Amino acid sequence: MQVAAECEKLPVDEARAGSSEAWDLLFHRYQLPLYAYVYELVHHEQASLDIVQETFINAARHLASLREDSKFGSWLFGIAHQKCIGRWRRMGREERWLEERPVDTVTFQEGPDEQRIRPEEEAEFMNLLAQLPVAQRSVVLLHFLEGFTLEELADITRTPLGTVKSRLHYAKRALRKLMVNTQ
Repeated sequence: MQVAAECEKLPVDEARAGSSEAWDLLFHRYQLPLYAYVYELVHHEQASLDIVQETFINAARHLASLREDSKFGSWLFGIAHQKCIGRWRRMGREERWLEERPVDTVTFQEGPDEQRIRPEEEAEFMNLLAQLPVAQRSVVLLHFLEGFTLEELADITRTPLGTVKSRLHYAKRALRKLMVNTQ
């Protein structure tokens, strides 16, 4: 049990002290989940890479302001979320950044204990998810794919807990409706 707790401890304090090894560990831990989240919001590869890079730069600049090291992940996703919203506002609400998603890029390792999801099903779900408003899509991605709690979602999105719950409720309802309409 103690080993698992040690593995989950992030080297935030060491990064704050300037340790490049600690920053490497934090970067490798959060790089892909952060990119996946950002990409699902902006649907543009280069913009997603830029936002992830800007997020880590901002995190490095403002790490001293983080009060609870255990909240580093939600703090980092909060920075990325605000960068996505900023990009969305700059681009205008009319313009969408939809790129074609290659269906064949996702591969799953099938094992006896793993739920089997075909790549076509995942691609279909992600296309349905892309039809949701950004605020709803964001909470679905953060809650179900990244595993953040509702309270953490409120911190990340800088919205009241009730608003987060409402967005999640309406997102699930909209997804159900979209799924019924595509069958």
